[in-house]
Amino acid sequence: MDIAELKSLVRTVPDFPTKGIQFRDLTTLLANGAGFADCITHLCEKVGALQTDAPFDAIAGIEARGFIFGAAVAARLGLGFLPLRKPGKLPVPTLGVDYALEYGQDRLELDPSMISSGDRIIIIDDLIATGGTAVAAVKLLREAGAVVDHVLCVIDLPQLAGVKRLHDIGVSTDALMEFAED
Repeated sequence: MDIAELKSLVRTVPDFPTKGIQFRDLTTLLANGAGFADCITHLCEKVGALQTDAPFDAIAGIEARGFIFGAAVAARLGLGFLPLRKPGKLPVPTLGVDYALEYGQDRLELDPSMISSGDRIIIIDDLIATGGTAVAAVKLLREAGAVVDHVLCVIDLPQLAGVKRLHDIGVSTDALMEFAED
């Protein structure tokens, strides 16, 4: 399937989680076997195109939907997968970073022993909106010694300016598809 066909598999749910929000629901794409497989193929092609200068050592995925896409791409490309977890989920000492949400705070953690200084890591996530979580993921990986200069997402919501926030910290961003405000 081409990108337009994949985009047609994404369901829009109006007024979720609050009135005025157009929620882009990827579960309908995931439930379509051919669509999900082709989505992973397109993501793999983008990762391959980004490895022209130096190969990636691993792919990091942000809990929870970043695990779905990132792990599938990592497995297909024969790369390791680094889960960036919510607090208290890892059974070993962790490195963590707190970040602001619209209504409060959250935290991402990782096992720092999984990264060697200078490892080149690409982050894969389902969606980029305001960029807060992705910026936190970049900071966390960089604090652990990784080189992170790229985030790859399935969906970009450009009106929320997450790509600009990542650009401001030296990270380029690609997405398979965009959904502008309706």
